[in-house]
Amino acid sequence: MIRIVLVDDQALFRAGVRMLVSSQPDMDVVGEAGDGREALEVIGRTCPDVVLMDIRMPVMDGLTATAELLKLPQAPHIVMLTTFDLDEAAARAIQQGASGFLLKDAEPEFLLAAIRTVVSGASVIAASATRELFAHFTTETTPVPAEFSDLTDREREIFELAARGLSNSEIAAREYLSEATVKTHISRILAKLALRDRVQLVVFAFEHGLV
Repeated sequence: MIRIVLVDDQALFRAGVRMLVSSQPDMDVVGEAGDGREALEVIGRTCPDVVLMDIRMPVMDGLTATAELLKLPQAPHIVMLTTFDLDEAAARAIQQGASGFLLKDAEPEFLLAAIRTVVSGASVIAASATRELFAHFTTETTPVPAEFSDLTDREREIFELAARGLSNSEIAAREYLSEATVKTHISRILAKLALRDRVQLVVFAFEHGLV
C-alpha cells in the first residue's frame, strides 16, 4: 500500500485529490496539512511514501518544508504541485532533491501514474520538461565533478542524449541499441554520478554546463 500525505492550503483541492487517491486499491491517504509547518508534523507522525506538496502556502511554504524533509535519513518522495509550467520554485525544489513536479490541472490518471512512478524510484516529469525548466532558470554553472571522468565514451554519449530530454526508446533508435542496453547504461551513469534519477541527471548537466 502506497502511503500518501497531501499538503495544500486549499481544503477543496485536498478533498478532490483524496477522493481520487482513495479510489485506488494500492493507495491510502494517511494525512493532510494546510501549510508546510503542519506538514512536517503530520509527515513525521505518519511516515508516508509520497508527499504531494503545494509550493505556495502560508506559515511555511512548500519549498522550505521540502528542504527540511529532505534532511531526513528516510525522506519520502516529494512531488511539488504548481499552477505554472515554468516555475522557478519548482526548479529549486528539484535541485534540492524533490522527485519532480506536477501541474495542479494535470489529468487524474497522470497524477495516479506519477505517484506509482516515484515509488518505483523514477521521476514524475519528462526529462524534456525538466530540461526546459532548467534552460529557463539556470544562469550560472559550476565546475564539472571529477566523477564525470569515470564515464566511458559511450556513457557520455548517452548522458548527453538523456540530458537533452530523449527517452530510452529515442536513445536506443539513435544509437542502434536495445532499450534494455540503454537502461543499463543510464543506471550505470546514475550510479557513477550518485544521481537518483533522470531528473537529477538533467539538473546535473545544466548545473555543470554539460548541455
